[in-house]
Amino acid sequence: MDFIVFAAGGSGGPSQLPLLFIILATFAIFYFILIRPQQRKQKDLQKMIEALKKGDRVMTNGGIFGTVAGFKENSVILKVDDNTKIEVLKNAVASVVAKKE
Repeated sequence: MDFIVFAAGGSGGPSQLPLLFIILATFAIFYFILIRPQQRKQKDLQKMIEALKKGDRVMTNGGIFGTVAGFKENSVILKVDDNTKIEVLKNAVASVVAKKE
């Protein structure tokens, strides 16, 4: 008899509301601590890559320092020494070290 009352939505069973609240609170904590800051960091990096210009001194993800000498469609040409230029993807640029004025 209790099974029929419980299946019909009657009282007699434990409430699922606290469990639902804990799950939602955990998701909110993960969003605000992990996901949102990472999205903000990715947007800032994309803006920095779009704002690159010739003469900027940059560092790549591999730790190579160079000066922007030119651009191609998806890549940047870096001058790393007097006679040495390398081509790297724009996404490989980690940061702008100093801007040449």
